[in-house]
Amino acid sequence: MLDISELSEKSINQILTKLEEEKELSCSLPGGGLLHIEKDLPYLIVYRHRENDAGTARIVMSEASYLIIGNSDFELYQDLLFQVSDKLATEFKSYLLFEIYAGEPGSNCFTIKGPAKKLASSLELLQEELEKINERYSGLYLKSEIMDTPNRQKEDESPLMEIEQTKQSGAVVVGLEIPPVYRNIDGELYPVFFRDYRDFIVKAIHKGIFDYIRVQTSCGVASFHALGRKYLKDKIFEIDKKLGQIESSYEFLWLISPSNIHEIKKEFFDSNYEKLLDYHYRLLPIDPDVLKRELYNLKIEDIDDPAMSHLFREKREELDQQITMLSERGTKNFFYNSIRLYKGIDNILCEEAGNLLREVAEEKPDKDTEMIDSRGFASLARREFDYYAEQDENFKSKVHIRKDVNILMVSKGELFIPEDYKMNKTETEALIQHEVGTHVLTYYNGSQQPLSLLKTGLADYDPLQEGLAVMAEYLVDGLTANRLRTLAGRVIAGSALMEGGDFQQIFSLLSTEYGFSGERAFNITSRIMQGGGFLKDIIYLKGLVELRHHLQNGGEFEPLLAGKFGLKHIGIIKELTERKILKKSVLKPRYLLTQNVQNKLNLIKEGLPLSKMITR
Repeated sequence: MLDISELSEKSINQILTKLEEEKELSCSLPGGGLLHIEKDLPYLIVYRHRENDAGTARIVMSEASYLIIGNSDFELYQDLLFQVSDKLATEFKSYLLFEIYAGEPGSNCFTIKGPAKKLASSLELLQEELEKINERYSGLYLKSEIMDTPNRQKEDESPLMEIEQTKQSGAVVVGLEIPPVYRNIDGELYPVFFRDYRDFIVKAIHKGIFDYIRVQTSCGVASFHALGRKYLKDKIFEIDKKLGQIESSYEFLWLISPSNIHEIKKEFFDSNYEKLLDYHYRLLPIDPDVLKRELYNLKIEDIDDPAMSHLFREKREELDQQITMLSERGTKNFFYNSIRLYKGIDNILCEEAGNLLREVAEEKPDKDTEMIDSRGFASLARREFDYYAEQDENFKSKVHIRKDVNILMVSKGELFIPEDYKMNKTETEALIQHEVGTHVLTYYNGSQQPLSLLKTGLADYDPLQEGLAVMAEYLVDGLTANRLRTLAGRVIAGSALMEGGDFQQIFSLLSTEYGFSGERAFNITSRIMQGGGFLKDIIYLKGLVELRHHLQNGGEFEPLLAGKFGLKHIGIIKELTERKILKKSVLKPRYLLTQNVQNKLNLIKEGLPLSKMITR
């Protein structure tokens, strides 16, 4: 950061020179001032340092281009604003100085001060967006107004620039007075409310400014999403890295799956479904208390970028829940936290599962069907890895065949296969594209992003991840009746668990009422009961239903493979991509190149029922 101890003609020229040389400029200024400019944006958000004004400066500092005016040398700050505006208005045809300040205590009005006729659409759009705040928060009763006045600053203060100077420099000045409802009458901040209020204000301002950019300037910004910072602070990358390290310090699914599943299964079937051994779990490689201390030592509350602050707080809450669950394995509390983590099961999902089980009949295994073992499947997976390496020479992943693994799984981008694994050879392509073409691929694509959370997964990424994986099975003609029934059976089992069912009752429900074979009923039940009651398996059907809805509403498929995130994150992913923080996917799955994939996606968009997605 450039340190300017004294504003003068020489130091202002130094700032302008740096602005020519660098895309991003940061410097400290006299009296506690700060300047941060991303020079490809034709505006500057301005705030004047004031005493007893908690929170207001932080609204400004979340911006890509802002100036904090210190408490000294105001006339020299005015000169700096004139020369920056004069320089950048030449490039963009116009340059906006947008000053933000808090109203008096008790104020309930957003007051927009500016040239109402010259910037009519921009100021009216800003007013319209600000008025939506009453839809978001009940009990605030805020209003807004536009004042067509040459005095855009707070009362009794000098203007940032006189009107004649704005004409000379090509600048436009707009002022926004904000009701200080984010602090109490003693001036103390409401920190939780402030974050959300700030995010709302910033989004509204960006929409108004984007209209100004679109109408008044030659800047080629594509949408208001692109107006956030392109260059994230080091603190953001430090927290991102630390969150990833905390999550990587334990294998959540590995640690809540029983280590003695083979013995449990044998005893259950040998006793004619009557005797159930206790689940045994692997020792924890971490101390939950220490890990939580590390988690909450992260200063996420200091992050002023609204998008990144939101993602980090979501992820911290999810990791907190997982760490708690690890220390509660085998107890009822584990199950209660599982409901919270996976958001329970709604009636619509239960109805969808019940309809599938009624409409899709159980297929009996063909004794003559050719089977493939763990080594054969590993060979097919390595072939897919070679295909990815052709797309990106840096791609490297491994296949592990293990005795102590009871299910096929991907961990940290690598494939783990049970040693005694056997499956129908005709279904292998579907499973390859599920595990490798989705889970391995999105892990690698996420690893190529600057944010490590895109490879380990944003909070609640699982439903979309599994929805994509099951959709991949459909796209390669490998989604079988029994597979779809299994996904529906998991929801039914989860619902029965939430209603108080035990292992034997859920097993009986699946095998007697819904016609599952003993083997498949056991697999579903044993997974839903691990840890003390684990609802993760409901997300396969839930994710498929949500993905189908997304596609039917015009959503795209391929951008969802850029990393591990949820459908709820699409807006933020789009914003971070337009801000040029995130990149497009490096790898594409093989099935996207097949001739009929678009036809199959079109069938989904046109409303193809889930029961018709199966391979006949």
